[in-house]
Amino acid sequence: MTMTTQQDLLIQEAAAIARHVAVETDMQKVWKQADAAFDRIIGHRMFTVLRYEAETGKVWRLYTSNPADYPVGGFKVMGPTPWGDLVLKQGQPFVGKDADAVRWAYPDHETIIGLGFESALNIPMCVAGKTLGTINLTHVAGHYQERHVRDASVLAACLTPLCMHSNSSANY
Repeated sequence: MTMTTQQDLLIQEAAAIARHVAVETDMQKVWKQADAAFDRIIGHRMFTVLRYEAETGKVWRLYTSNPADYPVGGFKVMGPTPWGDLVLKQGQPFVGKDADAVRWAYPDHETIIGLGFESALNIPMCVAGKTLGTINLTHVAGHYQERHVRDASVLAACLTPLCMHSNSSANY
């Protein structure tokens, strides 16, 4: 795919997501559309969205493409981790290129690697220096590279208002 074509596709996908965010009342439909857009632009084997509450340290799963292993709803308290410091506190993306990076980042790395996912891309959704949530993609080893951060960040920015609007409700 040429650069212009890739850029055009990114703009089309971002515009479609922005339209859905603006008018759709069923947030699961928006997340599902975003799931497909991220797959077309970047590729993934699993797509999840977490909402982050800095005050409580909780992360809530708002959406998942794999509800059997990672169901929507519920929360977990994020203790201090290097990944949490990087992504949740500093609002920086994480690009995990192999199983060692997955082990470094996630307490549930055995489940993730057991599913065949040995690379990850986490894009924080931030407003005014505050991380509201993350877009999380996993794939086979070596799939994610630094070059994916730009396109993923554009798409994630279109979705950030949903984290501002959402709560722990299963509707989101």
